Amino acid sequence: MIIAVFPGQGSQTPGFLTPWLELEGARERLERYSELAEVDLVAAGTEWDADRIRDTQVAQPLIVAASLLSWHALDAATAIAPAGVAGHSVGEIAALVASGAISDDDGMRLVGIRGRAMAGAAAAEQTGMSAVLGGDQDAVVARLAELDLTPANYNGGGQIVAAGALGALQTLAAEPPASTRVIPLQVAGAFHTRFMASAVDTLRDAAGEVEVADPTLMLWTNRDGSTVTSGSTAVGYLVDQVASPVRWDLCMASFAERGVTGIIELSPAGTLTGLAKRALRGTPTVAVKTPDDLAAAAALLTGDHA
Repeated sequence: MIIAVFPGQGSQTPGFLTPWLELEGARERLERYSELAEVDLVAAGTEWDADRIRDTQVAQPLIVAASLLSWHALDAATAIAPAGVAGHSVGEIAALVASGAISDDDGMRLVGIRGRAMAGAAAAEQTGMSAVLGGDQDAVVARLAELDLTPANYNGGGQIVAAGALGALQTLAAEPPASTRVIPLQVAGAFHTRFMASAVDTLRDAAGEVEVADPTLMLWTNRDGSTVTSGSTAVGYLVDQVASPVRWDLCMASFAERGVTGIIELSPAGTLTGLAKRALRGTPTVAVKTPDDLAAAAALLTGDHA
């Protein structure tokens, strides 16, 4: 079973969309996505610097747009589709589109609203996020609880992302759990925590206007790593997940249980295949960073890979 996965915020880099715009119809597609998300995604993906594309209301639609561009390019490159899909955090929107649960247009409208709402929630209080690498998971979670921090992302491979007040994150870095490294992340808010409650309300209102279908591909949820067969349930989970932890560790455990034999990460790729190499050792992966990587992804789907 070969599956496709879609990355979350922080995977974008300056200029990464430039080679994708050389594909036939890609610029026109991205211009349409720009109108839907209310962000100039062509400029953001080709011209804007790292600080400018780090802005939540830019980064989220930019990442989902790139994932969808590369997903459609992969579809054009091979007649064989992945058996299932999953997305990390905002990547879940791309996964829902790929699964057939929602349309491209609705996905891009939702991600534009999500990005603006989360940016607004983040501006209300001084919060942030830090990656905690290594250590014992229970000890790490206990230390976060002591500091009133939330384990916002369980990424697997010995990585948890802590989120909350900046002062508490500074204390965590100064006094980390045993055998860990704490790395501050360049994000402007405590995503996937109670600090995002207002964004959940905004996204729920927007999701109520979306036409939803049941997914035609196996679809995993960040909620608990389970598969979802109801489109309306998947959209509900997508909304709630804005203020709930990302359980990518449970998604990867579920991949293993389901017998996943290969993983293709769509653009901007690299983060999730990196986690899979640590947590799912021996599972073939392809990171589709540029159109040049489409051939390797198609070969994995068709069984022609080395």
